[in-house]
Amino acid sequence: MEGGNQTRVTEFILLGLSDEGELQSLLFWPFLSMYLVTFTGNLLMILAIITDSRLHTPMYFFLSNLSFSDICFTSTTIPKMLLNIQTQSRVISYKGCLSQMYFFMLFGVLDTFLLTVMAYDRFVAICHPLHYMVIMNPKFCGILLLGSWVLSIFNSLLHDLLILRLSFCTDLEIFHFFCELNQVIQLACSDTFLNDMAVYLAGGLLGVVPLTGILSSYSRIVTSILRISSVRGKYKAFSTCGSHLSVVSLFYGTSLGVYLSSAAAQNSRTSAIASVMYTVVTPMLNPFIYGLRNIDIKQALGKPFSRGTFSAYKMLCFRIKS
Repeated sequence: MEGGNQTRVTEFILLGLSDEGELQSLLFWPFLSMYLVTFTGNLLMILAIITDSRLHTPMYFFLSNLSFSDICFTSTTIPKMLLNIQTQSRVISYKGCLSQMYFFMLFGVLDTFLLTVMAYDRFVAICHPLHYMVIMNPKFCGILLLGSWVLSIFNSLLHDLLILRLSFCTDLEIFHFFCELNQVIQLACSDTFLNDMAVYLAGGLLGVVPLTGILSSYSRIVTSILRISSVRGKYKAFSTCGSHLSVVSLFYGTSLGVYLSSAAAQNSRTSAIASVMYTVVTPMLNPFIYGLRNIDIKQALGKPFSRGTFSAYKMLCFRIKS
């Protein structure tokens, strides 16, 4: 897209979820509450896995990394949104926008890879239980995690470098509460062909390939479960992957919903409102899904709140007050 009125960009304007100042102020407390719940829930999940030796297995190793990724994923957008609401400012600097896009894409893509790796882990555990510890050894788990990080970093770096080559018009308003890649590209006055191609190719590869891997793993898992003769055996096998399947359905379901809403209503706040589901709600619900459905996680989370620990906490508070 060629155009006049090109300018050297120093900042963008984030229009947020509403034009009404009063409504924006009302959004502060709900989003602050959801962010604190997300941060605390995922942090407790990480601490429970670290402190409980029974949870030092490949599945929980990847789950702890997913919780860390969810904390970072939410932290790239919500704190800036809350700051803008509190200061009644909608400005984000050019460098801040680039940084936000980079980390948002990094942890968003990392989530998809971790969910795929966790699906493979469940496939090995159910379909090849006797060889599980041999296949999912610490070295292989480390390689899977490292590969997920490297691919996520490369994808984010590619998009950010392509943004740097663009020049922008004087209209720098983003109809979102964070710097969303597609909307930033739409503000450019220069040719965006390479950017568009990168978005479509990366979106196709990083969206379709992991999803295909997940579906392939679960198709084989379902086939193996159906071969089990006892009902109790089937339930036990399914319970080991039920939490992960719920998280995958929530993540891809909300992402697909955002994509469809964006395609139906471009340059509107419809996609921004819909994106709240996968940027805030999904990371917030993940700890509850795993915590409520997993007995080991429940027991591990219960340890810090045991009667002895609670008594020690009350004694500490009493001493501080006195």
